[in-house]
Amino acid sequence: MKKEIEELTLLLLYLTSWKEEDIPETMRRSWKGYSFEALDQLKVQDYLRGGTKSKSVYLTEAGIEEAKQLMEKYLGGERNSE
Repeated sequence: MKKEIEELTLLLLYLTSWKEEDIPETMRRSWKGYSFEALDQLKVQDYLRGGTKSKSVYLTEAGIEEAKQLMEKYLGGERNSE
């Protein structure tokens, strides 16, 4: 169940993310209102970046690509968060 929680956390971060002008094109920003354990594991996998004191995180290019694969797995690719 831990793996599914991490996967769904990444998927939700991606689905609620947005692009910002002051970060690289290959990254997106999202609020981090999820389990700290799941967020920490996603950072270890280099899917997320961001400080512990900030209220948001950055999805890396690898995180975005993994989230897109998870969207296909869990949602059948029915939503595109571009």
